[in-house]
Amino acid sequence: MDRSIEFSNEEQMERVLGINDRNLPYLEALLGCDLFVKGIILTCLSKDELVANRFLSLLSRLRTLSENQHYFSEAEIFMEFQSLKHDRPLEELLSEEKQDKPFILVHNRFAFPKSPRQEAYIKSMEENQIVFGIGPAGTGKTFLAVAYALSQLMGGKRQKLILTRPIVEAGENLGFLPGDLAQKINPYLRPLYDAMEAMISVQNIRKLEENGSIEIAPLAYMRGRSLQNAIVILDEAQNTTIEQMQMFLTRLGENSKAIITGDISQIDLPKHKGSGLVHARNILQGINALDFILFDSQDVVRSRIVQQIIDAYAKDQGAHGQGERR
Repeated sequence: MDRSIEFSNEEQMERVLGINDRNLPYLEALLGCDLFVKGIILTCLSKDELVANRFLSLLSRLRTLSENQHYFSEAEIFMEFQSLKHDRPLEELLSEEKQDKPFILVHNRFAFPKSPRQEAYIKSMEENQIVFGIGPAGTGKTFLAVAYALSQLMGGKRQKLILTRPIVEAGENLGFLPGDLAQKINPYLRPLYDAMEAMISVQNIRKLEENGSIEIAPLAYMRGRSLQNAIVILDEAQNTTIEQMQMFLTRLGENSKAIITGDISQIDLPKHKGSGLVHARNILQGINALDFILFDSQDVVRSRIVQQIIDAYAKDQGAHGQGERR
């Protein structure tokens, strides 16, 4: 049997299939069928009804997303494919593209979830005062946190965005870096800046820093503060001590939110120090307006090989009995 998807125009088709149909071979391998392009119609030839249904569901979803997204990487296509519920009737699958999914809007730029857990993460940031995003690298936990924080700041819902993290590195020392405090800590916050620059211009970031709307601060400098009408991102939280995490969480004042991100498989603290992130996950469950979103390798959107690397390291650590530190 053959099933077809018709695009609105050539531009929409190019957004999904890529320039010179570069995504076509990957889609064929992913779906397990031959795909043919004629005009603005993409056709799947397969005798397997399940394959044909998956084709319709996936391409319908990508077609809808293409209204606000100009390019799809293989990893993004793969995440959309993973999120499909293949055991549901075709009518329900095709209707899914009409259902609204959460998204983040910053300066006319959209950030869309690429997995069910990313959807839950965005909803949780909307609904809770404190959200923990815990999981391996490449799962989008930091990018979505920054995008959401910027949407709150630039939408006028919060007056200040504070970026902080513990200054703990494997084999490095902050004092060896030249410059003043801001210049010393900036390299450590580079992932946060990369995420901001994906949403707004460097010039706008500088202006927001100059007028105090964006502030960077080492975690140690948060002691004694009471944060009002602010949104705070604590990155690399696996390297907080238990005392630091308690201190940070008790800084929140009126109309403030905190998003805490970290990867408990990459703790750089001395062996005798317990991780504040692991400890918080163990003792703070069930508190109202506080939520934990736990990502795993299946949520990695960076690259398929990153998923496999994360799984390999997790298997090795399990084999050697390396547990989390409280």
